[in-house]
Amino acid sequence: METLTARDGAARAPALPAPGSPGAWILAARPRTLPAALAPVAVGTAIAAVEGGARALPALAAACGALLLQIGANFANDVFDAERGADGEARIGPPRAVQQGLLSPRAVRRGMAAVFGAALAPGLYLAAIGGWPIVALGAASIAAAVAYTGGPWPLGYHGLGEVAVFLFFGLAAVCGTSYVQTLAVSPAALAASLPIGALASAILVVNNLRDVETDALAGKRTLAVRLGRRGARLEYLALVATAFAACPLLALALESPGPLLAWLSAPLAQGPLRSVFQRSDGPALNAALAESARLELAFALLLALGIAL
Repeated sequence: METLTARDGAARAPALPAPGSPGAWILAARPRTLPAALAPVAVGTAIAAVEGGARALPALAAACGALLLQIGANFANDVFDAERGADGEARIGPPRAVQQGLLSPRAVRRGMAAVFGAALAPGLYLAAIGGWPIVALGAASIAAAVAYTGGPWPLGYHGLGEVAVFLFFGLAAVCGTSYVQTLAVSPAALAASLPIGALASAILVVNNLRDVETDALAGKRTLAVRLGRRGARLEYLALVATAFAACPLLALALESPGPLLAWLSAPLAQGPLRSVFQRSDGPALNAALAESARLELAFALLLALGIAL
């Protein structure tokens, strides 16, 4: 999913790696997006710890699975967006491997299949622990990763990107991580998934706000395209506000003020909020996207610490 799949990047495009090189594959994997895959795992494990069921091996397997699914989704987005024209010459975001001719579409498709195949290893272990719910969750996660920009009716092209990200990078990831350790989904796990899903969706909003013109030309009807720049900016504000407003709800669910520790990450929200509302150029929004990813990770780590304490 492009979210988190996040078209992250710096203000200036870096020197491109050689075609077919390991550097080209690293570019396609989008390493700056990978810490966001670990944010819900940290929070879900903290919930499991509070509920007396934290287990190191299932938590590690969940983290490995999340990373592999994120990389596979990034490969899928790279090839499908290039083929559909969303990543064309007018692109203002960081370079993409297929778009730049660094990797062939066929190679990236094979890489995507290999990564999803590798995810079966931790997935089978977790399925042995959690049973059919984990099998269903894993299958749905892979399907959503591909269907975000691929298939006959790509979710990201019909304004459902934020919904998919919220469900899979928030609800499913937090509750799934907690479930494989406790074999239950508690109200606290559901409450903890809300802010993580909101911040993951906020990353996607910045991505789509930056690409609103090129996406519209390519027929990619994201919410930013549908709502316009002003609507997308308000959506970003609402998602960030929702994340911080959810902390007291989680504190009530846990009967502990610990989740309020996540509010210490609030200063990290100032920079991206300022850029989203005051700037519309690619470099500024690329920076805001990276800052939004850092905000989610810091928020998640502080929330996990507060929950565990």
